[in-house]
Amino acid sequence: MAVYLDHAATSPMPEEVLAAYTDALRLVGNPSSIHGPGQAARELLESGREAVARSLGVDPVEVVLTGGGTESVNLGVKGLYWAARAADPARRRIVVPLGEHKATIDAVEWLERHEGAAVDWVPLDAAGRIRLDAFAGALAEGGDEVALVTALWANNEVGTVQPVAELVELAHARGVPVHLDAIAAYGQLPIDVHAVGADAVSVSAHKIGGPVGIGALALARTAKLEALLHGGDQQRGRSGTQDAAGAVAFGAAAARAVAALPLSRVAALRDRLVAGVLASVDGAVLRGGAGPERLPGNAHFTFAGVDGDALLYLLDASGIAVSTGSACQAGVAELPHVLLAMGVPESEARGALRVTLGHDTTDADVDAFLAALPAAVARARAAAS
Repeated sequence: MAVYLDHAATSPMPEEVLAAYTDALRLVGNPSSIHGPGQAARELLESGREAVARSLGVDPVEVVLTGGGTESVNLGVKGLYWAARAADPARRRIVVPLGEHKATIDAVEWLERHEGAAVDWVPLDAAGRIRLDAFAGALAEGGDEVALVTALWANNEVGTVQPVAELVELAHARGVPVHLDAIAAYGQLPIDVHAVGADAVSVSAHKIGGPVGIGALALARTAKLEALLHGGDQQRGRSGTQDAAGAVAFGAAAARAVAALPLSRVAALRDRLVAGVLASVDGAVLRGGAGPERLPGNAHFTFAGVDGDALLYLLDASGIAVSTGSACQAGVAELPHVLLAMGVPESEARGALRVTLGHDTTDADVDAFLAALPAAVARARAAAS
């Protein structure tokens, strides 16, 4: 079996989550039906929603279940923007940091092309952290025209944890709603939406060992949002038959993930992996934040004189599963936009490799990666020269 070090793309489903999922799949009933089977499905659905709500520090009524993280981000970004524009047509600006996930980038660029939005991109520092001075400047320059702020809770590629409480405070001081993409941070850090004060926060089940195809938008009671999907009004801001079995599994995974925090064991393994890479491979550079400003399961490197895709394939042939960046851009030949936003030269950004650890990562997995990496880098460099 391959050594799996790509938990940021998707994390394996633990046995207890799989058992909860398969048991729930046996139930027949639409949660919106009023007969007995329908109400049994509703009970399961709401138990899952309650567990997800607890994991996010919100009330169950504030959890909108979605078809995954991408839908959640689109609902948060477009829904909040449309509501702001409806209340005040002059509000057409969106403040967005560089280096966001592809779901956010594509959503705001769609609004720019089709809805006349003006996008103000905020620079990152060399560690991938949002520059608060530039962020405050963009809000001030946009003035009463700013409709929305959207930002990552933690960067999905280099793992840098963002100053989300400060972002929300600055935006709310100007009456601007905030959407946060916490998909990468969920299960890695404590997520308390009420404490941070964001208007909407996106998460996804499969990043924490839940099933693919279900996510959630934590939507504050006070938030104004236009629906993305129409046809039934089963949830606030979202129509469509709700997935009771998916909600049950999502809730089980959420409860398990919160109980495992803090991820001290995973962080220690990550630190050992980082030290081993830097000691054994010339030209290896760790990218992203340090200490508590980095997700505990993330290690992101660039290797001088190496093509990241070639290195990934060589490691895969050795039974090591890692990535060069977001799985949402897999198969697309382009430079890592996050590294470029951090000021990394193109020649160095080409050699990117993201290694992400999870709940089932072992010392033996780290040893296997460290044993395979030097030879793979040497072969990749030889091929590139």
